[in-house]
Amino acid sequence: MADLLGFVLSGLVSGALYALLATGLVLSYSASGLFNFAHGATAYLCALAFYELHSGFGWPAVPTAVLLVCVLAPALGWGLDRLMFRKLARVGETAQIVATIGLLVALPALGLWTVELLADAGASVEPAENQFGLPGVGPSPAKSWQPVDGVGVDSDQLIIWAATAVVALGLWVLMRHTPLGLKLRAAVDNRSLVELRGLSADRLSSIAWMLSSGLAGLAGVLATPLLGLSAHDFTLFLFVSATAAVLGRFVSVPLAFVGGLGLGVLQNLVAGYADFAERITGFRTAVPFLILFAGLLLLTRRGRTAGTAAVDPPPVDYLAGRSRLRRWGPWAVAAVLLAISFYTVTTPFWTGLLAQGLALSLVFMSFTVVTGLGAMVSLAQATFVTGAALVAGLLLSHGWPFVAAAAVGTCAAAVLGALVALPALRLGGRSLALATLALAFLADQVLFQIGPLRNGDTGWAVPRPVLGPVDLGDDRALGVALTVLVAAAVAALSALRNSPSGRAMLAVRSAPAAAMASGVSVVRTKLVLFTLSAGLAGFGGVMYASYNTRVTATDFTAMTGLIWLAVVVAAGLRRPQFAVVAGLVYAVVPHLIAEHLTESTHLPVILFGLAGLALANDPDGYCAAIPVRLHGRRLAGAGVGAAASEAARADAGATSAAVAGADSTGTVASDAVAAGAGSTGAAPGSVVPDGAGANSVAARGTVSPGSGDADSAGPSTADGGTADGGSADAATAAMPARAGTGRAVAGVGGGRQADVTGRAGGEAVATALRLSRVRAGYGGAAVLHGVDLAVRPGEILALLGPNGAGKSTTCRVAAGLVAPLAGQVYVAGRDATRDGAVRRSRAGVVLAPEGRGIFPALTIEENLALYLRQRNAREAVYERFPGLAGRRGVPAGALSGGEQQMLALAPLLQRPPKVLIADEPSLGLAPRVVEEVFRLLTELRDHGTALLLVEEKATEVLKIADTVAYLAQGRVTWGGPRAAVEADRLTEAYLGLASAGEGVARP
Repeated sequence: MADLLGFVLSGLVSGALYALLATGLVLSYSASGLFNFAHGATAYLCALAFYELHSGFGWPAVPTAVLLVCVLAPALGWGLDRLMFRKLARVGETAQIVATIGLLVALPALGLWTVELLADAGASVEPAENQFGLPGVGPSPAKSWQPVDGVGVDSDQLIIWAATAVVALGLWVLMRHTPLGLKLRAAVDNRSLVELRGLSADRLSSIAWMLSSGLAGLAGVLATPLLGLSAHDFTLFLFVSATAAVLGRFVSVPLAFVGGLGLGVLQNLVAGYADFAERITGFRTAVPFLILFAGLLLLTRRGRTAGTAAVDPPPVDYLAGRSRLRRWGPWAVAAVLLAISFYTVTTPFWTGLLAQGLALSLVFMSFTVVTGLGAMVSLAQATFVTGAALVAGLLLSHGWPFVAAAAVGTCAAAVLGALVALPALRLGGRSLALATLALAFLADQVLFQIGPLRNGDTGWAVPRPVLGPVDLGDDRALGVALTVLVAAAVAALSALRNSPSGRAMLAVRSAPAAAMASGVSVVRTKLVLFTLSAGLAGFGGVMYASYNTRVTATDFTAMTGLIWLAVVVAAGLRRPQFAVVAGLVYAVVPHLIAEHLTESTHLPVILFGLAGLALANDPDGYCAAIPVRLHGRRLAGAGVGAAASEAARADAGATSAAVAGADSTGTVASDAVAAGAGSTGAAPGSVVPDGAGANSVAARGTVSPGSGDADSAGPSTADGGTADGGSADAATAAMPARAGTGRAVAGVGGGRQADVTGRAGGEAVATALRLSRVRAGYGGAAVLHGVDLAVRPGEILALLGPNGAGKSTTCRVAAGLVAPLAGQVYVAGRDATRDGAVRRSRAGVVLAPEGRGIFPALTIEENLALYLRQRNAREAVYERFPGLAGRRGVPAGALSGGEQQMLALAPLLQRPPKVLIADEPSLGLAPRVVEEVFRLLTELRDHGTALLLVEEKATEVLKIADTVAYLAQGRVTWGGPRAAVEADRLTEAYLGLASAGEGVARP
């Protein structure tokens, strides 16, 4: 019993540290979507700083710990968030993983280099690297007690338990009982919706990163007596704590905290009671990684991929359309010059250095296969290198020829890669990376400790081969041979990429669900990629071992593989040529730094690690950065010319339509133009020109002051819809002009629109929201082409159009989620084009997004509290909606679709916004609920809110709309009052059923 209690208590110590690290991981991931592999490095940095300040400079332990945990660690988290993490949140997961791995490598080296510099400057610092038995926050030496016979507890353990309990209580109070905690949990639930509610997700992310770094700093300071100052041990500690984060699904702080405590206890129990572990070398130290791997397999949920867009869109092909000579000529010339230089220019030292870089290039190209082609981050490549080299060395010691031994070693690495991939391929992203790293640590701790394979600490001799008359014992001959091998590998991988199999691999990378629907086996493709990558890494490992003439089990550890990955990804993963550049850089740069800057071994590691920072701006690596930028400028120049041509056509079309529109409607266009331009306020539905009467669009379907005619000129489009093709748009023909109504019409047209429009009686009313000639899209591809819309207070503008017309993009532009490529957005007459979603929301522009604008994981009460801070305001909502009152503690995600929509709109009735943009508010709702939703929208209009309403249900929305605009292919093709719409003809045009014989073209 005493043994069991001892195992539990000591397990709770390590478990408390796991809990702190796991909680920090969950906080940072949930706020930014970024799994921080450098979390353990932050803990190590704080432990190092505590040791030097306390033991070296003599600072008191407790104030030093408080300073580090409460000030310096949060400041580090804030700085990294501003410099790196915010940008990384917007790039692919591969770049995110590798960039934080780069930090994992760089931060400990940065701390140790700083200590070296201080020592050189004469500061009283202590030797820092791999120091153990160090003092902690408590008494030194630690005081011990024995509360139960055979069970001991010391002061360091008590401090860890007490600190962990205080942190647990503080986090619970913060997250559950403070407005800041509510905002943080909302950001976890739906980051974009948080910004639409006027809360800065970036600011919340900074707070989460500060808290996360503070927890890492606390774990580092508390762990100093237990772990000492070993960056390797702190990294291992982090990866084990990741299991607890997996238990919390990366979003639940309480589950992660409890999981960390349980993980520490389980680890001790398994190590203490597993008798068979005595017969397996390294098993006890490998237990945490077995738990991590099992936890990932059992607890990681498979994400839904069906119905999504490209998961990983391909990079810009800056060589598209270029000839084969242009693509490959420079690289071929470089290879030839390098081969010649071995016998003409380079010294023996540089010959060996370049040969080493070329051998590593073969290893680095394995990352191009698994990550560049497959979008899978493997952190076990060093394991395949070590395995192949050890097998080849073992066979060579038995007299095998080099070629046969290398072939078997390569095949052994491929088989090992397949064995690693089989259980891990059901995972993806960060979970796959963690799983492969766990297996790499298992190989280091168990597999490569097997005596017949390891051959002790001396390892195996791997002599250089003699191939016929060529003796590769000469570095020059080896360099030329490696150049040929590298060139062949580059050509083979490029041919694979352009083959049908390569295209299938790229399809799996970009959109697995779509590839599966096309008949491509996703699992088989990934397995082939993983196996091929492992084999290539193994072959490179054999060649590298041959260059060194010997291999040991510790030459290429899992941590070495992390540095390799950072170097390769920083150069570029998509093209094998970039892996060659990375190999040469990895071999040459440390020598150049040692010769010209410093002999410290830490600076090259820092530079290689921090190269990952560049991925925030250039996810495809520095080799592609300049060509991609030049290619983007060429495209931008071409795009500007195209936009200018399009604008010229639009203006010409608008002018032509305004002059000739009378021919189709029997109304004199010039009168309409004169009326629109000459009145004090623009005629309802008109576009008032800025002194350019020729470009104005006449009032549609309203009585223009002074015109003396109820009917106005025929419609024209903002982009010359009647001028380009010579025939009227379907919506234009389906919506003829009608007599005016008493309510003003939203402005729609091609010219610039005034911020004050007129009612039929001449009353001037300021527009609440106006889009003027807006061009917008995604990734440089325009979706909207010169959209003009305006809506005034107390007005519902219904935006209609078929799927793909650009309605949701219009809503996102108006709300500030998408920045326009050209044009302006005005809010209450103020130019808000550069404002993001947060500033728009604070200015009174609220977007109810497609689906449900709620936070599913928050309760009804918490959803309301985010918008209505005063309790009496929330009670007024409950009085209005008694169905919500009785369920205020229920998570919003448990409500029905109708109840969720009521919850989204209810607080807006209590505090009406200036502008409400509703994107498909009736989506998926029953007819009775739709009626209630539309009734609430009309109530908001009566409160003075301006509503931009996007709906597929044209018939229902026309019952409440005041004005209507029709959007087709990113252009507003018609706008006018509701009474001017003919419902039957609208339906025909909306569905594309109208016939040319009726004078209506298909939209």
